[in-house]
Amino acid sequence: MSIPTLAIVGRPNVGKSTIFNRIVGTRQAIVEDTPGVTRDRLYGRATWLTREFAVIDTGGIDMGDEPLVQQITQQAEIAIDEADVILFLVNVENGVTDADERVAQILYRADKPVVLAVNKVDNAERRNDIFDFYSLGFGEPLPLSGTHGLGLGDVLDAVMKAFPEDQAEAEDDSIKFSLIGRPNVGKSSLVNAILGENRVIVSNIEGTTRDAIDTHFEALGNEFTMIDTAGLRKRGKVYENTEKYAVLRAMRAIDRSDVVLMVLNAEEGIREQDKRVAGYAHEAGRGIVIVVNKWDTLDKDQHTMQDFENHVRDQFQYLDYAPIVFVSAKTKQRLDQLPRLIMQVAENQSRRIQSSVLNDVLDEAITVTPTPTINGKRLRIYYMTQVAIKPPTFIVFVNDVDLLHFSYQRFIINRLRETFDFDGTPIHLIARRRQ
Repeated sequence: MSIPTLAIVGRPNVGKSTIFNRIVGTRQAIVEDTPGVTRDRLYGRATWLTREFAVIDTGGIDMGDEPLVQQITQQAEIAIDEADVILFLVNVENGVTDADERVAQILYRADKPVVLAVNKVDNAERRNDIFDFYSLGFGEPLPLSGTHGLGLGDVLDAVMKAFPEDQAEAEDDSIKFSLIGRPNVGKSSLVNAILGENRVIVSNIEGTTRDAIDTHFEALGNEFTMIDTAGLRKRGKVYENTEKYAVLRAMRAIDRSDVVLMVLNAEEGIREQDKRVAGYAHEAGRGIVIVVNKWDTLDKDQHTMQDFENHVRDQFQYLDYAPIVFVSAKTKQRLDQLPRLIMQVAENQSRRIQSSVLNDVLDEAITVTPTPTINGKRLRIYYMTQVAIKPPTFIVFVNDVDLLHFSYQRFIINRLRETFDFDGTPIHLIARRRQ
C-alpha cells in the first residue's frame, strides 16, 4: 500500500536534519543492533495519529560542487516532485533571508500543500519573532524547536490535515515485487527476460529508465506485479548528479513491495550503495531475494559460485536469511527459479504460528541454552506470541527487558528459523515486561 510522503525543504543550516530525526523518532520503530545495516538519513518512515508516512530530508541530498543557490533549487525541485506535502523550514534567528524567499518562489509554482515552520523558537520570548515569516505567503508560521521538540506535535497535526485522504487501494491479491540495485546492474534486462517480451527500454547507459513501471503477469498459477525501479526521472541532470536520488526512488518502490529482488552485478561486485538500499529493505521488513545478474560473463571454476556467495554473506551479514540466486538476463540462466522463490518468500512473510507451538519451541530452546544472568539477575522469559505478519513479528514477555541481550534475541530468532520456514523474510522480536 502506498503511503503519503512529507519532504522537508529549506535553505542550509535551518535544522532540516534535526527535524527529520525528530519526526522519524516519533515512530516506535524496532531498532536492530546488527552489523552492516546502513541507515541513510535521506529517507525515513514515521507514524503520527496512527497514520504512517514517509519523510524526505533534502538536507541529505548532496549536490557536490554545485553553487549553493543551485543546490537549494535542485533539492527543492526534487522534494516538489516526490512529496504529497512540503514542510518549509525557516530559522527564527536569521529572520527572512533572500535564500528563504528563493525557496518560497520555487514552492509557489508547485501544486503541493506547504506547511511553514519556524525553527529554533526555543522559548516563549522568541514566539513574537515569527510573525515576519507571514511575508513568505504560506499562511500562519508554526513555532518549532528542533533542539527540544517543542511545537512538533502542532506541525505534524498540520501535516496530517494537508495529506490527501487515506483512500483504500483497489483490492489486488497479486504478489508485488520490485527489482532494486545500482544503475546498470541489469534490472530492465531482467524485467524483459522474466516477461519474455520487451516491455521496458533496455540500454547499457546508466539511468535509462525514467519511471517506476508496474507490470502484471501470471506464472505458476499466481498473479505477480513487478515494479522496475527507475532511479532517475524527469529533470535530467538534476537527478543524474544525485546518486542519492536513485536510492530515494528505490526506497519508495520498496515501500510498495511484498518482496524485493536485490540485484547485484557479478562483474562489478558489491558497492556501498547496494548496502544502503538493501539495509532499508531489511529494516522495512520486506522479503528479500539476492539476485546476482550477469553470471554468464565470469570465467568460473568449481569454487566460483561458493566464493561469491561467501563474499555476499560477509558484506550483507544482516541478510543471512535471504536466498541467493545466480542468473543471467542475457542467457536466461536460472530465471525460471525466480517466480517460485518470490512465491515462497511471500508465503513465509505471511506465515503465522500458533502461540502454543511457539512456546513449545521457546521452552525447548531455553532448556538447551539457558537464559543469561546479568549483574546477578537472571533473564526470565514467560511467554511468546505472534502479533503481526509482513514481516513475522513476535513479542516475548520477560521479567526485565534490559536482560534480553541482542545475542539472546538472535538465538531465539535462529531457533524460529530452524523450526519454521522463514526463508527470505526478516523476523522482528520485541521484548515486553510482564506486568
